[in-house]
Amino acid sequence: MAKKLWGGRFGKETNPLVEEFTKSIQYDYKLAEYDISGSMSHVEILKKGRYLTSGEASKLQKGLNSIVESIKKGSFEPDHGCEDIHTNIQNILQKKVGDLALKLHTARSRNDQVAFATKLYCKAGISKVEAEILKLAKAMKDLGQNNKNVIMPGFTHLQHAQPVMLKDYLGAYVQMLSRDAERLAYISGNIKMVMGAGALAGTPISAGNYKLKAIEATDNSLDSVSDRDFIIEIISVLSIVAMHLSRLAEDLIIWSTKEFDFVEIDEAFCTGSSLMPQKKNPDALELIRGYAGRLYGNLVSVLTMMKGLPLTYNRDMQLDKEPLFNSFEIVSSELNVLTGLIKTLKFNKEKIKEQLKDESLYATDLVYYLVDKKIPFKNAHTIIGKLVKYSLDNDIEIKDMPEGLLKKFSDKLVKKEIVRLFDPLVSVKSKKSIKR
Repeated sequence: MAKKLWGGRFGKETNPLVEEFTKSIQYDYKLAEYDISGSMSHVEILKKGRYLTSGEASKLQKGLNSIVESIKKGSFEPDHGCEDIHTNIQNILQKKVGDLALKLHTARSRNDQVAFATKLYCKAGISKVEAEILKLAKAMKDLGQNNKNVIMPGFTHLQHAQPVMLKDYLGAYVQMLSRDAERLAYISGNIKMVMGAGALAGTPISAGNYKLKAIEATDNSLDSVSDRDFIIEIISVLSIVAMHLSRLAEDLIIWSTKEFDFVEIDEAFCTGSSLMPQKKNPDALELIRGYAGRLYGNLVSVLTMMKGLPLTYNRDMQLDKEPLFNSFEIVSSELNVLTGLIKTLKFNKEKIKEQLKDESLYATDLVYYLVDKKIPFKNAHTIIGKLVKYSLDNDIEIKDMPEGLLKKFSDKLVKKEIVRLFDPLVSVKSKKSIKR
């Protein structure tokens, strides 16, 4: 059985069932590099506090560096006999530098050690996801630019509403992604890298000795070991990212159906059916839509776990890691898949153009036409509503109605003037409130 960081007070071995139930190395091994980074800083602090000589500090850092190298090379294998990655690293270090490793835990608890390593992991994770968000946003912008003259039906309630520029439709998702990146950057900037909390009450080392590059002494040691707000904030934002990606996936799923046929999704991003040979299914997009539920569950699980905890550290807090890791990994995978899919997406411009023949898309333009002729908006709205109903009930398009019939709805309706309004380009150009 692997050595533990505790145990002197105990006269019995831990029950194997409890040993298995409480260990976290099966997932917290992902903190290895970040834990070592914290240990390297802690060695400097111990040296400044005169708990280590320069020679001892150098030897410990050399040993820790060798473990980091093994992680970077991919040769590091976590020992699943250990209860957590922190114990695992301590044991490896002891094999490398002998009993000197036993000094490393001076003025430190796993409580503050875990919090520090998790914050470092989060900062690195945010940086990675931010870059992936920006790549997807660029792919969306490029797709819009490559189709900058395409006009499509805009939708509300999944019904035809008004014509819009395709690049503006895609641009709406770029706006969402931009907000997501800003939220993550804000959270990262607010994560304070602090040391000196100990288990909860601080340490005998002077606060000034904790001042290192990007690290400072804790303002409140109790809060430092019990704070998981940053994890909740990150999973919350990642849930919003997942929601945005799910909405995009849903639009693309709908647009790829035979009924819409707006887009052609590359075969490399689809799967087939084990029974029906003709099928080309947007499974990747469906999973992106489905995984949003997993992200929401991760957020709720951490919120629920934290809601009843008294100060300060409680073992329940170990359960924040899997939801955090899982949320980062899912969103990262989704962003990479979507970026590849967007780069290969093709629009069926003829099918889109066919949909733009629907006269109902231009009903609002007809209302504004009457408003410009000094008819109050509500009255104009009613007139055009009745005109649309007559068109549908009698299976006749408005632009095909004779002038006399149009005049029955309003003497302001002039056929040659309104016919030109049934043009998607005229419609989108008439909207002047958008900053372009």
